[in-house]
Amino acid sequence: MKVSKRHLLNYSILIPYLILSVIGLLVVYSTTSTSLIQVGGNPFASVINQGLFWGLSLLAITFIYRLKLTFLRSANTMVFVMGIEILLLIIARFFSKEINGAHGWISAGPITFQPAEYLKLIVIWMMALTFARRQREVAMYDYQALSRGHLFPRQLQDWRVYLAVMVGLVVIQPDLGNATIIILTLFIMCCVTGVAYRWFSTGLAFIAGGATLFLGFIGMVGADRMAKVPVFGYVAKRFKAFYNPFKDASDSGHQLINSYYAMSNGGWFGRGLGNSIEKKGYLPEATTDFVFSIVIEELGLIGAGLILALMFFLILRIFLVGIKAKDAFNAMIALGVGSLLLVQVFVNIGGISGLIPSTGVTFPFLSQGGNSLLTISVAIGLVLNIDANEKRQVIEEEVEEELNELRFSFDDEL
Repeated sequence: MKVSKRHLLNYSILIPYLILSVIGLLVVYSTTSTSLIQVGGNPFASVINQGLFWGLSLLAITFIYRLKLTFLRSANTMVFVMGIEILLLIIARFFSKEINGAHGWISAGPITFQPAEYLKLIVIWMMALTFARRQREVAMYDYQALSRGHLFPRQLQDWRVYLAVMVGLVVIQPDLGNATIIILTLFIMCCVTGVAYRWFSTGLAFIAGGATLFLGFIGMVGADRMAKVPVFGYVAKRFKAFYNPFKDASDSGHQLINSYYAMSNGGWFGRGLGNSIEKKGYLPEATTDFVFSIVIEELGLIGAGLILALMFFLILRIFLVGIKAKDAFNAMIALGVGSLLLVQVFVNIGGISGLIPSTGVTFPFLSQGGNSLLTISVAIGLVLNIDANEKRQVIEEEVEEELNELRFSFDDEL
């Protein structure tokens, strides 16, 4: 007995996604219209472009929701996609124009896309495929794999060159923001696969220790000297602002200081949608990296808090799909998507508040950028598909069990 997926749609994920997308369109219009008017442009140009990407995203969700995802379990398909991604990353790094200090975008006529955005989903897919195939071995790492000196499945060891090349190309763009998100998502996915707690503790200590040593090195050498390094000059400025933005308020610290001003202006209830002061040329990247500062300024802490609450509700519902999933591959995809959104929100808010160095990471849904919205939408579509398949399997098993009971009772009566 086959159950139609139309009746199994998870509205607790779809409705928050739709609400956040609509809020994102309003925020994009609010943050871009003023600057467009100042240069004599159409104030609706950016929101129309974002709306077109959202329309494309809705089509992508519809297509992915109806799609049979069996082809994602093919290692050959995985290798083929990774090869294309590496090619796109090479083109972006070595054959594209520099934008905001990085080579990360490929222009094809009026369309501009960022390969590093799509790498996030590819990495989640790769980890899900790897650990799903070796679930039993992962659970036995305490006894057998560790004795052989291997922490990860053989397949992941075979793919580690692809992974290292892809992440390395993102780092040298330089795009440490997306590289950080990918690495943290990888770490979380490794932790939820059943790796022993000692490896979790060791990995966490390694990340924390490495970050501390790196920050100490920057502080000892000095961000000014690091800024002379061709690849990391732009990144060094962000670290300089992290240490003390007011020391260089006119250059490296300008962005973070104006982010503070924007959040301070908002107060509890905000200045009102569209009434931001900082977006009028004071806060650079007000439409992308620092968009949440403008949200706080216009909607206040209460309005921004409600948006965050809705975002975390969506993330928790995605995690719940992964926790309930019986199939290991489905569980890892959902947990990976939830981890990706959680990490991206944390890194963005940490950057605009000065808790961590600013990394140029966009805020999901709210920041201007069709690539980010499309990536998130594809991820949501995968989770909705996985949830429907899991529900259908449970229903079919229950129906089959009831039919078997009826057959047995009928046979007994005969």
